[in-house]
Amino acid sequence: MEAPKARKSPRSAQKTSLWGWLLALPTAWMVAFFVSSMAIIVLLSFGRTTNDGYPVFATSTANYRAIWNQVYLELFLRSLLYALATVVISALIAYPVAYVIALHGGRYKNALIAAIVVPFFASYLIRMYAWKALLSDDGLVNSALRGMGLTDGVTFLNTRWAVVGGLVYGFVVFMILPVYASLERLDVSLIEAGKDLYHSPVRTFFSVTLPATRAGLYGGVLLVFLPALGDFVSAQLLGGASTYMMGNLVQQQFAEGQNWPLGSALTVGMMAALTVLMVIYLRATATRTREL
Repeated sequence: MEAPKARKSPRSAQKTSLWGWLLALPTAWMVAFFVSSMAIIVLLSFGRTTNDGYPVFATSTANYRAIWNQVYLELFLRSLLYALATVVISALIAYPVAYVIALHGGRYKNALIAAIVVPFFASYLIRMYAWKALLSDDGLVNSALRGMGLTDGVTFLNTRWAVVGGLVYGFVVFMILPVYASLERLDVSLIEAGKDLYHSPVRTFFSVTLPATRAGLYGGVLLVFLPALGDFVSAQLLGGASTYMMGNLVQQQFAEGQNWPLGSALTVGMMAALTVLMVIYLRATATRTREL
């Protein structure tokens, strides 16, 4: 005979029902505003623009054929390189900062993390305008350089370095927080044991500390790479036509170009390419994790 199934208590059933209702609202919100908007973008990518500039739905693949334009491919490659540079520089900045706070911050850890995070509560657009004011020809940086007699002025804006610098400034906090979380959970005795085994602090770091916090670093890479690839504000405010990214092209198609179907096709194409890159990345990281 089969054992009788355990019945849920009324209290347990009430909790399940409560969680179901709590999840229903955000799920409905996501379906109504995110999924539906993405569905409209996909459908519109097969559309066309009338002579009056209005987008209409259709079944044409002309917009997807236009994506393979050499100019568009160069913009995507440039965006990819900028995003990768942003990830590398952010990691080089974030890891030492997170390491010092997590392992040597003592009772000031929370205050130090707050000092890093609170400035990022300001609007991203406002922070980019502030960055532009600092780096302009008559900005604070050039004024300081002239005051010290080091140079007559340096052209920072309208360069790839300014764009990448803006991206790093905008998203580095998303690298600091997951790395800090991993370091905060790290057992310090492992580092002490590593010093006994490997002697050199550098060898201990690469043999013990970095592998133990790799998950946080991977999380930071994703959190920085994804928004950096699709960003257009940094390139628009800090760069010029020669530094435009894919996000600028999409924004122009929806705003100035009044070509929503092409902008939708570019969006879908970039999302598809990004999905492929992310799958490759996640499979590679999962393989490395299993090998450890």
